[in-house]
Amino acid sequence: MDLGLTGKVAIVTGGSRGLGLAGATALAAEGASVVICARGEEALASAARQLQASAAASARVVSVSADVSTESGVRSVVDAAVNAFGRIDVLVNNVGLGKGADIEATTDADWQEAFDQTLFPAIRMSRLVVPHMRAQGGGAIVIVSSIFGREAGGRMTYNAVKAAEISLAKSLALQLAKDHIRVVSIAPGSILFEGGSWWKRQQSDPEGIAKFVAQELPFGRFGKPEEVGAAIAFLASHKASWISGTTVVVDGAQSRMF
Repeated sequence: MDLGLTGKVAIVTGGSRGLGLAGATALAAEGASVVICARGEEALASAARQLQASAAASARVVSVSADVSTESGVRSVVDAAVNAFGRIDVLVNNVGLGKGADIEATTDADWQEAFDQTLFPAIRMSRLVVPHMRAQGGGAIVIVSSIFGREAGGRMTYNAVKAAEISLAKSLALQLAKDHIRVVSIAPGSILFEGGSWWKRQQSDPEGIAKFVAQELPFGRFGKPEEVGAAIAFLASHKASWISGTTVVVDGAQSRMF
């Protein structure tokens, strides 16, 4: 299926690995030029080379080393996209983090970090790209949340910020429909990739993770980043023109919510 993304321009935050890199790869393979950002310069440069090698002939890749938990970092990414391509058609808000434990052991700093590293980047990036999308007649914003933004599971801080992202996506979709800007959140289940949280747990406790897979994952395996990346590319495309204001679950039947 041709998603009609040739000539489009996408920003993907946290694009150097995992779901961000998978989403950027899928978009670039469909012909979209992609701006990826992350804090680690070495990993970012490697990801950019990998992306360009697998991208469609029409796609260009720009990488920006930036801390999108700051206003200046967010602005530098948006400015780089506009300076390089003159437009922004797609925003994928992917960065996220949630540390802490139970209510007594989780400090104010843990809570603040979770919101600073997850919700506020999505808010600030969206705020800055909307005028560009409005001026060109529309666009799409995809917010990468989690099944644990829809139901209990994982750390408290992670639950809270991922639920907030789902709420943000709904509010933005209602506000921006008049501008022909679609907003959708995507809720992945447990995804395995090298260096990711599940991969680290698997390395440290292979028996425990094998038990988790057998009990919690109906297909008997973890999800793959490219399975989420394909969903991101579809939702960002005109083929998903009547999908907005909802959450698309990509979890292999892992979650329990209807």
